[in-house]
Amino acid sequence: MTLEFPVLLRTIDERAAAFRAVVASAPSLAAQVPTCPEWTLLDLVRHLGEVHRRWAATVTAGPADARPAPTEGAAAVPQEREALLAWSAESTEQLLGALRDSGPDRDCWTWWGGSQSPQTCGAVARHQVQEAAVHTYDAQLTVGSPEPLPEQAALDGVDEFLSTCCSGPDAWPHKPCAVDYRATEGRSWRLTLTAHGTSATPLPAPGKTPTEADATLRGTASDLVLALYARIPVNSLEVEGDGHLFDLLLAWDPDE
Repeated sequence: MTLEFPVLLRTIDERAAAFRAVVASAPSLAAQVPTCPEWTLLDLVRHLGEVHRRWAATVTAGPADARPAPTEGAAAVPQEREALLAWSAESTEQLLGALRDSGPDRDCWTWWGGSQSPQTCGAVARHQVQEAAVHTYDAQLTVGSPEPLPEQAALDGVDEFLSTCCSGPDAWPHKPCAVDYRATEGRSWRLTLTAHGTSATPLPAPGKTPTEADATLRGTASDLVLALYARIPVNSLEVEGDGHLFDLLLAWDPDE
């Protein structure tokens, strides 16, 4: 089940606040982010803030065939920590304000038009939970104190990633297969990959799956999300079957 819209907004707010708390405690904004090696912590803050502002503008624009053009004359991102954190908080509030004003069912442009996720403001909120949660992990790792993603966000995150980032009409360039993702918290999903496209479906309770998967990845929901976003290696989780399929998935770029 997708999280309710108020829960999505609250979780974005909570994760963004946790993100800023980590940044406030960091010895230096020049620290390199291990999971985004081309970025410093300052770059990470800039990225998340700009993502929040861009999606705020997209949500506010409503239904559109293309992403709205960037606002002219946007203020420069502050370099000093206190001002940077204030800018970050303002960025998050812009996003949350736009989402509150729109409501979950209003259409808007999204980059995942061909996927199983709808092109709605509610789907934007759902994806932004994961953006904030994963980048909070990035920041925590940078200062040496990584924590698991909150369970509720992580469980929704596996489903959201598979439905938004993996499903669609693009042809799987390898032998057709089915891979399962099983969270130790009790939920499971199957990703089916064929020459006609890919689809994600929740699985029934253990022992009731009608057919065997070609490969299964098992771990906490947090670890599954972090593996899907290439924050931790797949082989740090429990792999059954043809584990090479997960490497192919990580390397697959449908746009190529």
